[in-house]
Amino acid sequence: MNNSILKYGLFTAFVLLLQILVLNNVQLSGYINPYIYVMIIMLLPLDFPQWLLLFISFFTGFIIDVSSGTLGIHSAATVLAGFSRPWVLMYMAPRDGYEQGFSPSMRFYGFRWFALYSFWMILIHHFALFYLEVFRFTDFFRTFLRVVVSTGFSFIFVMLTEYYRKLR
Repeated sequence: MNNSILKYGLFTAFVLLLQILVLNNVQLSGYINPYIYVMIIMLLPLDFPQWLLLFISFFTGFIIDVSSGTLGIHSAATVLAGFSRPWVLMYMAPRDGYEQGFSPSMRFYGFRWFALYSFWMILIHHFALFYLEVFRFTDFFRTFLRVVVSTGFSFIFVMLTEYYRKLR
């Protein structure tokens, strides 16, 4: 138990530092902004208490907001992703249900399941993030293109990170 908490804590610190120091500085032509910190919420154990999930979601978004000066946009998008996580998991539940104590990962549920789960969680997060950033619908299609392209790039980074975690 303590070993898994330590591993998750180190992974969280690594992802936050990678996001803050490297990926926040990646912006290709205004459309591609990879945000992989949503993995922190995605990889929490399945039987994690909902209130603690929302608290960790807020705290994760708050750290990104403070480091990038965005005043709550990342916090709101991450809390929405944390709030919608149980419904995404319920919709994608295997026939036999989930094993208690496991975290949603490629190792336990396979590539296809994790790819769909990651895609939906990243899409929900990015949709909220980019539309809150713009906060108007006049540039709806331009913002939608940003959501789609950034979701694709974030998805690739998340899958590569999870594949690396699976090999260890």
